[in-house]
Amino acid sequence: MKLFVFVAFIALLITVVSAWTKEDHEIFDLVTALEASEGKGTTFYSWLDVPPTATLVQINKAYRKKSMQLHPDKNPGVKGIHEKFARLGIIATILKDTEGRKRYDFFYKNGVPKWRGSGYYYARFRPGLGTVLVFLTILTSGLQYLVQTLNYKQDLRRVELAKRDARLAAWGPKMEPLQGKRKVKVNLGGGPRRDEDGNVVAGKMVDMVVEQDNVFILDPSGSLHLLDTSSVTPAAISRTWFIKLLISSIRQFSHSKEADNEQSTPTVDESDSPVSGTNMHSEASEGEEPRHAIYTAAVKTGGRRRKATRKR
Repeated sequence: MKLFVFVAFIALLITVVSAWTKEDHEIFDLVTALEASEGKGTTFYSWLDVPPTATLVQINKAYRKKSMQLHPDKNPGVKGIHEKFARLGIIATILKDTEGRKRYDFFYKNGVPKWRGSGYYYARFRPGLGTVLVFLTILTSGLQYLVQTLNYKQDLRRVELAKRDARLAAWGPKMEPLQGKRKVKVNLGGGPRRDEDGNVVAGKMVDMVVEQDNVFILDPSGSLHLLDTSSVTPAAISRTWFIKLLISSIRQFSHSKEADNEQSTPTVDESDSPVSGTNMHSEASEGEEPRHAIYTAAVKTGGRRRKATRKR
């Protein structure tokens, strides 16, 4: 119910704000500039020195008089005189126009609103892309935190209601605690409904066990789980979307950096080790000994053949 009232109020506020026209925004600017220049509470009528009920003739006469006082040619070197003279012409134009004066009189009697709409402030301050993104991030995160808070309070009420129903089923209407454990069924799924066969059944029934002031949920395996408000997840800024995204990005960056460090760690190749080199040298030496013996025998044999040829 509270959420519905809040949404209705926001909708009404948006409707009122959207009703303000460009001319209204111009009046807002003139009122702000006039009070900043002439003092708080200065109105169009008081600046022209005419009553709010002044006729068009009186307004024209006051305008001519005021324009002669504020003309830049008669006030050389006066700071801000050009702005004042231009402001006087715009104010006089509004008061001379029937519709414009009607709009100003409305704000004159009811006051200029403090909140003038997002479009009004956006058109005057022109925030950059970064400012808009920061604002939207804060806004959406705040709304998500608000939803978390509402859900947390609702879950607390559900837990307390389930505990009360379990105790009521176990102890009776008098709610006097009984000794020992008592197994009961508690409806957590709303009112009666029809199953697939068309039979009327209660809502989602859950087996619970009541022991003294403690209430447990009995799962199909026979295990007992304490039903307590401490099991409800509270609202937390760390669970809003932007903070979760930031934490996830930091963790992912840390994991990738560790993986890069592991890949860049040098590994020792056994083939390049001195021990392997020694073994290869030993194997080579062992292999060279039979080859050397064969080579010597062949040389000797060849020598004998050369000697036999010379004798012939």
